[in-house]
Amino acid sequence: MRIDILTLFPHMFDGFLTESIIKRAIEKDKVQINIIDIRDYTPYKNNQVDDYQFGGGGGMIMMCEPVFNAVESVKTDESHVILLTPRGKTYNEKKAYELKDKKHLIIICGHYEGFDERIYSLADELVSIGDFILTGGELPSMMITDSVVRLIDGVITKESLETESFNDGLLDYPVYTKPRVFRGMEVPEVLVNGNHKLINEYRDSERKRITKEYRDDLL
Repeated sequence: MRIDILTLFPHMFDGFLTESIIKRAIEKDKVQINIIDIRDYTPYKNNQVDDYQFGGGGGMIMMCEPVFNAVESVKTDESHVILLTPRGKTYNEKKAYELKDKKHLIIICGHYEGFDERIYSLADELVSIGDFILTGGELPSMMITDSVVRLIDGVITKESLETESFNDGLLDYPVYTKPRVFRGMEVPEVLVNGNHKLINEYRDSERKRITKEYRDDLL
Protein backbone atom coordinates (compact mmCIF):
# COMPACT_ATOMS: atom_id res chain seq x y z
CA MET A 1 0.00 0.00 0.00
CA ARG A 2 1.05 3.57 -0.70
CA ILE A 3 -0.14 6.61 1.26
CA ASP A 4 0.62 10.17 0.16
CA ILE A 5 -0.19 12.88 2.71
CA LEU A 6 -0.44 16.44 1.38
CA THR A 7 0.34 19.09 3.98
CA LEU A 8 1.69 22.58 4.56
CA PHE A 9 3.67 21.38 7.58
CA PRO A 10 5.68 18.27 6.62
CA HIS A 11 7.93 18.33 9.68
CA MET A 12 4.94 17.53 11.89
CA PHE A 13 5.30 13.95 10.59
CA ASP A 14 8.96 13.41 11.50
CA GLY A 15 8.34 11.49 14.72
CA PHE A 16 5.23 9.77 13.39
CA LEU A 17 7.17 8.04 10.62
CA THR A 18 10.21 7.08 12.68
CA GLU A 19 8.72 5.42 15.75
CA SER A 20 6.89 2.26 16.78
CA ILE A 21 4.61 0.23 14.49
CA ILE A 22 4.57 2.73 11.61
CA LYS A 23 8.36 2.69 11.43
CA ARG A 24 8.46 -1.12 11.43
CA ALA A 25 5.75 -1.35 8.77
CA ILE A 26 7.78 0.96 6.51
CA GLU A 27 10.99 -0.97 7.14
CA LYS A 28 9.23 -4.26 6.31
CA ASP A 29 7.91 -2.76 3.04
CA LYS A 30 4.32 -3.23 4.15
CA VAL A 31 3.54 0.39 3.32
CA GLN A 32 5.11 3.36 1.59
CA ILE A 33 4.25 6.72 3.18
CA ASN A 34 5.18 9.95 1.43
CA ILE A 35 4.77 13.42 2.89
CA ILE A 36 4.07 15.94 0.13
CA ASP A 37 4.70 19.63 0.86
CA ILE A 38 1.92 21.57 -0.87
CA ARG A 39 4.13 24.67 -0.93
CA ASP A 40 6.38 22.93 -3.45
CA TYR A 41 3.54 23.08 -5.97
CA THR A 42 2.48 26.71 -5.78
CA PRO A 43 3.11 28.96 -8.81
CA TYR A 44 2.91 32.06 -6.63
CA LYS A 45 5.74 34.14 -5.23
CA ASN A 46 7.12 33.52 -1.74
CA ASN A 47 5.53 30.02 -1.68
CA GLN A 48 2.08 31.53 -1.20
CA VAL A 49 -0.64 28.91 -0.64
CA ASP A 50 -3.44 30.97 0.92
CA ASP A 51 -5.25 34.27 0.47
CA TYR A 52 -8.16 36.36 1.72
CA GLN A 53 -11.63 35.12 0.83
CA PHE A 54 -13.86 36.81 -1.71
CA GLY A 55 -16.76 38.58 -0.04
CA GLY A 56 -14.83 39.27 3.12
CA GLY A 57 -14.57 37.30 6.32
CA GLY A 58 -12.03 36.23 8.87
CA GLY A 59 -9.12 33.93 8.20
CA MET A 60 -7.08 32.87 5.20
CA ILE A 61 -8.25 30.31 2.63
CA MET A 62 -6.13 27.59 0.98
CA MET A 63 -5.82 28.33 -2.71
CA CYS A 64 -6.86 25.97 -5.50
CA GLU A 65 -3.80 25.78 -7.68
CA PRO A 66 -1.20 24.52 -5.18
CA VAL A 67 -3.52 21.76 -3.96
CA PHE A 68 -4.59 20.71 -7.45
CA ASN A 69 -0.97 20.62 -8.59
CA ALA A 70 0.11 18.56 -5.57
CA VAL A 71 -2.68 16.00 -6.00
CA GLU A 72 -2.11 15.67 -9.73
CA SER A 73 1.61 15.08 -9.17
CA VAL A 74 0.94 11.80 -7.34
CA LYS A 75 -2.51 10.69 -8.51
CA THR A 76 -2.92 7.49 -10.54
CA ASP A 77 -5.86 5.41 -11.69
CA GLU A 78 -5.60 3.48 -8.40
CA SER A 79 -5.69 6.53 -6.14
CA HIS A 80 -8.41 7.21 -3.58
CA VAL A 81 -8.39 10.87 -2.53
CA ILE A 82 -9.53 11.79 0.98
CA LEU A 83 -10.24 15.36 2.03
CA LEU A 84 -10.23 15.95 5.78
CA THR A 85 -13.13 18.25 6.59
CA PRO A 86 -15.96 18.71 9.13
CA ARG A 87 -18.34 17.94 6.24
CA GLY A 88 -17.11 14.35 6.13
CA LYS A 89 -18.67 11.31 7.71
CA THR A 90 -17.21 10.47 11.09
CA TYR A 91 -14.29 8.05 10.84
CA ASN A 92 -14.55 4.63 12.50
CA GLU A 93 -13.03 1.14 12.49
CA LYS A 94 -15.28 -0.04 9.68
CA LYS A 95 -13.93 2.73 7.46
CA ALA A 96 -10.36 1.82 8.44
CA TYR A 97 -10.94 -1.72 7.14
CA GLU A 98 -12.38 -0.33 3.91
CA LEU A 99 -9.38 1.93 3.34
CA LYS A 100 -6.96 -0.88 4.14
CA ASP A 101 -7.95 -2.53 0.84
CA LYS A 102 -7.10 0.55 -1.25
CA LYS A 103 -3.82 0.39 -3.15
CA HIS A 104 -3.13 4.12 -2.94
CA LEU A 105 -4.49 6.74 -0.54
CA ILE A 106 -4.02 10.46 -0.99
CA ILE A 107 -4.92 12.41 2.15
CA ILE A 108 -5.28 16.19 1.90
CA CYS A 109 -4.69 18.14 5.12
CA GLY A 110 -6.43 21.47 5.45
CA HIS A 111 -5.22 24.46 7.41
CA TYR A 112 -6.13 28.08 8.09
CA GLU A 113 -9.82 28.98 7.69
CA GLY A 114 -10.59 26.28 5.16
CA PHE A 115 -10.36 25.15 1.53
CA ASP A 116 -11.36 27.06 -1.55
CA GLU A 117 -14.65 25.35 -2.39
CA ARG A 118 -13.31 24.07 -5.70
CA ILE A 119 -10.78 21.87 -3.92
CA TYR A 120 -13.66 19.60 -2.86
CA SER A 121 -13.94 18.47 -6.48
CA LEU A 122 -10.65 16.57 -6.06
CA ALA A 123 -11.98 14.29 -3.35
CA ASP A 124 -13.34 10.78 -3.71
CA GLU A 125 -14.35 10.89 -0.07
CA LEU A 126 -14.78 13.44 2.74
CA VAL A 127 -13.72 12.32 6.21
CA SER A 128 -14.01 13.84 9.68
CA ILE A 129 -12.57 12.42 12.90
CA GLY A 130 -15.20 14.05 15.10
CA ASP A 131 -17.31 17.08 15.85
CA PHE A 132 -14.53 19.41 16.93
CA ILE A 133 -12.12 21.76 15.18
CA LEU A 134 -8.32 21.46 15.00
CA THR A 135 -5.79 23.90 13.58
CA GLY A 136 -5.14 21.57 10.64
CA GLY A 137 -5.58 18.13 9.18
CA GLU A 138 -2.13 16.82 10.10
CA LEU A 139 -3.14 15.05 13.32
CA PRO A 140 -6.27 13.50 11.75
CA SER A 141 -4.19 12.26 8.81
CA MET A 142 -1.80 10.55 11.23
CA MET A 143 -4.70 8.94 13.07
CA ILE A 144 -6.21 7.60 9.85
CA THR A 145 -2.84 6.39 8.57
CA ASP A 146 -2.06 4.64 11.86
CA SER A 147 -5.45 2.95 12.03
CA VAL A 148 -5.15 1.69 8.44
CA VAL A 149 -1.51 0.60 8.47
CA ARG A 150 -1.92 -1.55 11.57
CA LEU A 151 -4.59 -3.56 9.70
CA ILE A 152 -2.28 -4.48 6.82
CA ASP A 153 -1.37 -8.17 6.83
CA GLY A 154 1.85 -8.79 8.70
CA VAL A 155 2.06 -5.45 10.50
CA ILE A 156 0.68 -6.80 13.78
CA THR A 157 -0.57 -10.26 14.71
CA LYS A 158 -3.90 -11.51 13.40
CA GLU A 159 -4.89 -12.58 16.93
CA SER A 160 -4.47 -9.04 18.22
CA LEU A 161 -6.79 -7.68 15.52
CA GLU A 162 -9.47 -10.30 16.12
CA THR A 163 -9.96 -9.38 19.78
CA GLU A 164 -9.94 -5.59 19.46
CA SER A 165 -12.62 -3.11 20.36
CA PHE A 166 -15.27 -2.29 17.72
CA ASN A 167 -14.66 -5.39 15.58
CA ASP A 168 -18.10 -6.75 16.40
CA GLY A 169 -19.72 -3.72 17.97
CA LEU A 170 -18.29 -4.35 21.43
CA LEU A 171 -15.40 -2.91 23.39
CA ASP A 172 -12.43 -5.10 24.30
CA TYR A 173 -12.27 -7.19 27.47
CA PRO A 174 -10.06 -6.14 30.44
CA VAL A 175 -6.47 -7.39 30.44
CA TYR A 176 -3.91 -7.84 33.23
CA THR A 177 -0.23 -8.64 33.69
CA LYS A 178 2.20 -8.98 36.62
CA PRO A 179 1.96 -8.57 39.55
CA ARG A 180 -1.10 -10.65 40.45
CA VAL A 181 -1.88 -8.34 43.35
CA PHE A 182 -1.14 -4.62 43.23
CA ARG A 183 -2.20 -2.34 46.10
CA GLY A 184 -4.97 -4.70 47.02
CA MET A 185 -6.28 -5.03 43.45
CA GLU A 186 -6.18 -8.67 42.30
CA VAL A 187 -6.20 -10.31 38.90
CA PRO A 188 -9.49 -12.26 38.51
CA GLU A 189 -8.99 -15.89 39.46
CA VAL A 190 -10.53 -17.15 36.22
CA LEU A 191 -7.59 -15.74 34.24
CA VAL A 192 -4.96 -17.73 36.12
CA ASN A 193 -6.67 -21.10 36.52
CA GLY A 194 -5.71 -22.40 33.07
CA ASN A 195 -9.28 -23.23 31.98
CA HIS A 196 -9.48 -21.64 28.53
CA LYS A 197 -13.19 -22.35 28.12
CA LEU A 198 -13.95 -20.38 31.29
CA ILE A 199 -11.51 -17.67 30.28
CA ASN A 200 -13.26 -17.20 26.94
CA GLU A 201 -16.67 -17.12 28.62
CA TYR A 202 -15.41 -14.56 31.13
CA ARG A 203 -13.98 -12.36 28.39
CA ASP A 204 -17.17 -12.50 26.32
CA SER A 205 -19.19 -11.54 29.38
CA GLU A 206 -16.84 -8.71 30.28
CA ARG A 207 -16.95 -7.26 26.76
CA LYS A 208 -20.72 -6.95 27.01
CA ARG A 209 -20.54 -5.50 30.53
CA ILE A 210 -17.91 -2.91 29.65
CA THR A 211 -19.68 -1.88 26.46
CA LYS A 212 -22.97 -1.44 28.31
CA GLU A 213 -21.28 0.55 31.08
CA TYR A 214 -19.10 2.84 28.99
CA ARG A 215 -20.54 2.88 25.44
CA ASP A 216 -24.12 1.70 25.50
CA ASP A 217 -24.63 3.61 22.24
CA LEU A 218 -22.77 0.76 20.52
CA LEU A 219 -25.32 -1.85 21.61
